[in-house]
Amino acid sequence: MAIQSLAGVRIAAFTQFLLGPVGVQHLADLGADVVKVETPGTGAWERHWSGSEVYPGGVSAFFMLANRNLRGITLNLKSDEGLEAARRLIAASDVVVENFRPGVMERLGLGYEAVRELRSDVIYVSASGYGADGPYRQLPGQDLLIQALSGLAWLTGRAGETPTPAGAAVVDQHGGALLAMATLAALLHRERTGEGQRVEVVMLQAALDLFTEPVVYHLNGAAVQRPKSWVADTFHSAPYGIYPTADGSVAISMATIADVRRALGNPEELAPYEDPAIAFERRDEISKALGGVVGRLTTAEVVDRLRAAGLWCAPVNDLDAAFADPAVQYLDPILEIDHPVAGKVRVLKHPVRYGAGPPELRHVPPGLGEHTDEVLIELGYSREAVADLRARGAI
Repeated sequence: MAIQSLAGVRIAAFTQFLLGPVGVQHLADLGADVVKVETPGTGAWERHWSGSEVYPGGVSAFFMLANRNLRGITLNLKSDEGLEAARRLIAASDVVVENFRPGVMERLGLGYEAVRELRSDVIYVSASGYGADGPYRQLPGQDLLIQALSGLAWLTGRAGETPTPAGAAVVDQHGGALLAMATLAALLHRERTGEGQRVEVVMLQAALDLFTEPVVYHLNGAAVQRPKSWVADTFHSAPYGIYPTADGSVAISMATIADVRRALGNPEELAPYEDPAIAFERRDEISKALGGVVGRLTTAEVVDRLRAAGLWCAPVNDLDAAFADPAVQYLDPILEIDHPVAGKVRVLKHPVRYGAGPPELRHVPPGLGEHTDEVLIELGYSREAVADLRARGAI
């Protein structure tokens, strides 16, 4: 058994980069027929870039990680025939998803108002960096830039040092999850009311949502600042943070210094700080003292002693250690895709478990235009008409 909640739902995806592909892949995993529209000859941007220059068999690993279970077609949206094919696809689709810069789809004649003429109950999902009508709508909405502008990068790292962005495209990933959630909500709304609607996912708002806790503290009068020591942030009391050990690092979460001191053998350096009343005001001083104690021990020694005392902690794993960790192995999170060009490529599975069964791999990430003929014939084109479109450069 495999979950197929969205079987029978067709999505026309004008998506590129990461946020859009991540969002529609979630929906495709749940059974939606996602048809990705790309430019003939070149394809989507993510086909031509990959982090760390990972191109198994010449195929971008970046493309592979967020385009499974889709069907891929190519349409020349600058030609009348290509646009007409796009309109036919949209008219036969329940949902349109696009993450071009604001105004691009409108200039093509495929904006929301135009699409409503093709299908009145369409769900039209747009994702952008700063909003369709925002003052920065024409600026590039890229993950690192959004982290910087939102304040997220500033809040990460230590006071007095250069702000540190997250080590992954967290805004794109979160935005993609929000896109999938919003699409599901709009589909349910249409099922109940018969009404389609426009849905907008904005990366800047997704970034703010990622660190809603310190944002809310700030909005209600707290002086939120970056920490000076190993405390993870300035709104938690010590020892909440990450500390270097003799051979790595360890995270210590919700615990009192008195409990930590007992678990670590009652070191004298921590004796002055056992009063919980000072744990917030003197958190940087306490953190430095604890760092001196923890730094004499290995990560395993710290974790074993704290866990034996029932205290919350974890080793700071690198990726090799993370995937060797029993907790990660239990999740069995890796999906091996046998791709006809790239060969065997390992990516991450859909991140949710369902009692109805896991999503199945119906399609490997498609080759450029792999399903163009198949989809156009479904839309009513004859094989001769498809061949003519190809000869004219429309597909």
